[in-house]
Amino acid sequence: MAPMKVYGWAVSPWMARVLVCLEEAGAEYELVPMSRNGGDHRRPEHLARNPFGEIPVLEDGDLTLYQSRAIARHILRKCKPEFLGAGSLKESAMVDVWVDVDAHQLEPVLKPIVFNCIINPFVGRDVDQGLVDESVEKLKKLLEVYEARLSSNKYLAGDFVSFADLTHFSFMRYFMATEHAVVLDAYPHVKAWWEALLARPSVKKVIAGMPPDFGFGSGNIP
Repeated sequence: MAPMKVYGWAVSPWMARVLVCLEEAGAEYELVPMSRNGGDHRRPEHLARNPFGEIPVLEDGDLTLYQSRAIARHILRKCKPEFLGAGSLKESAMVDVWVDVDAHQLEPVLKPIVFNCIINPFVGRDVDQGLVDESVEKLKKLLEVYEARLSSNKYLAGDFVSFADLTHFSFMRYFMATEHAVVLDAYPHVKAWWEALLARPSVKKVIAGMPPDFGFGSGNIP
């Protein structure tokens, strides 16, 4: 069976979501590097894969997928279904709940912090400190919910690691590289959960391709 192909740049948090799942699944895959600065994602050949001109894109035989969570679910459904809670209605439902919490609650709060604290200073955009402060306050309230959940469960969907946990890695990785990472200290169960994620071999491998400054500081911007 031919390996899956994944198109994109490794520093992308959306790409990281897919790569971590590929690593956890032990899937054979080929990373096809692209250049954002070079506009590879706007070229006709890539628009044929994803009409929205975004990454990542996965090719698995004659199946082409985009949207990082959909790609990740496909990989796990095919290679590691237990990470989706397969075989248990309750476990699969809880995986879905916390994947959605990440998508609709956490990521929208982390993005303005990450973009303003890491990306904007390098690309010459103004830092909206008011938006950062507001987002940090929203994050604290949100982390109270996570702390309550993780005080009675080792992982978000229960006592088993799942896609619900792995999907959080992508933006949390960059948030934890900002000066606001200290916020996590007030939530010991969340911090322990995050440290357990960081210890996973899949995460260690993927994070090696994700410099905390997105590669801006070293000039290694894809």
